[in-house]
Amino acid sequence: MKVGEVRALIQVKPPRLDRRVARLEACKTVEDLHRLARRRLPRPVADYVDGGADEELTLANNVAAFRQWQFTPSVLVDVAHVDTATTLLGQRAAVPLGLAPTGYTRMISALGEPAVAGAAGRAGIPYVLSTMASTALEELAGHHGAGSTDRWFQLYIWKDRDLTARLVSRAWAAGYRVLEIAVDTAVSGYRVRDVRNGLTIPPQMTLKGLVDIGLRPGYWTKMLTSPALEFANVAAGSGGDGYTIDNITKQFDPSVNWEDLARIRDLWPGPVVLKGPVGPEDAARARELGIDGVHLSNHGGRQLDRTVAPIDLVAPVRAAAGPDFAVFVDSGVRHGSDIATALALGADAAFIGRPYLWGLVAGGEAGVDKVIGLLAEQFTRTLALLGVTSVAELRERGSTLLRPR
Repeated sequence: MKVGEVRALIQVKPPRLDRRVARLEACKTVEDLHRLARRRLPRPVADYVDGGADEELTLANNVAAFRQWQFTPSVLVDVAHVDTATTLLGQRAAVPLGLAPTGYTRMISALGEPAVAGAAGRAGIPYVLSTMASTALEELAGHHGAGSTDRWFQLYIWKDRDLTARLVSRAWAAGYRVLEIAVDTAVSGYRVRDVRNGLTIPPQMTLKGLVDIGLRPGYWTKMLTSPALEFANVAAGSGGDGYTIDNITKQFDPSVNWEDLARIRDLWPGPVVLKGPVGPEDAARARELGIDGVHLSNHGGRQLDRTVAPIDLVAPVRAAAGPDFAVFVDSGVRHGSDIATALALGADAAFIGRPYLWGLVAGGEAGVDKVIGLLAEQFTRTLALLGVTSVAELRERGSTLLRPR
């Protein structure tokens, strides 16, 4: 079916800009943006964003784990000025917040990774481009409006080690500053929602999809009029292979080990971070190997179900790796108070994934701005109410500001 025929079939009307702006302004929390995004996405795509592995126990526990902590504030403190700026791996960040890597972002919104990177650049925070991105790393680096100087690249170590090495060299040549190596994907997790929905990447026009056109015309028209969807970083370096999820997952290598990590460390001139559910012993070993930090993550509950919430790893990893080792955390961050909790426990910054995707769907690039702004405002207010005036003070006094429920 041609694009013109689809347009005629669904009789698409251009969205009223003022209505979209009003709906975005009406969103006062991240969850408001989540609800709006789900209304705009076809169910299989919404479930792809929201779903977790197997019984989704980890998915729920990630959020609940942040809520197991209570604040113990100080009062009668002058908090007329609260400084949220910090330094992450030598680069200034306006807020201790980063945008974590998410795969195939242009399937979720035709604006894709450039819109996310643009919002990060304006906010002065890092954005991590995924190996599984739908925008090639060179394209993003040269994209007008996505020119943040704090670009990070997330790497999978493929079975094809030559392809892996090429990705590393391409990222450095394109100006990416930090390399994050994902170590939680020896095999792909089993996401039941995707299996039940019959989700394919790229999406296929099935009978169910045609029915969904009538319910979500805006989404489908944007997809049909956009360039072909692909795993752009892999396609650009694999001679045309690697366009489908089946081909990609065959590249996940269960034999990856510490020797592979050491080789990548030698290839990358800048900071290297391990991303995954890294425990204290592995964090200490990584430091001995010359790794600069860890990004504690269980892939947002999308890999191993029943695994520990990353926020619960922060304190023991900090104790094992020492004060000058970078510790970042994601999976379950939904509010600025979650960022404060992470830093009080010993993290340098918190990262988000799903929330900025919800913002992207709800309001495009302005929606990502909205998510970052909400979290930054909530974080600033939390510090003021805690009687804390800076990120450094929050980290220094962390143990006195929290207690478990």
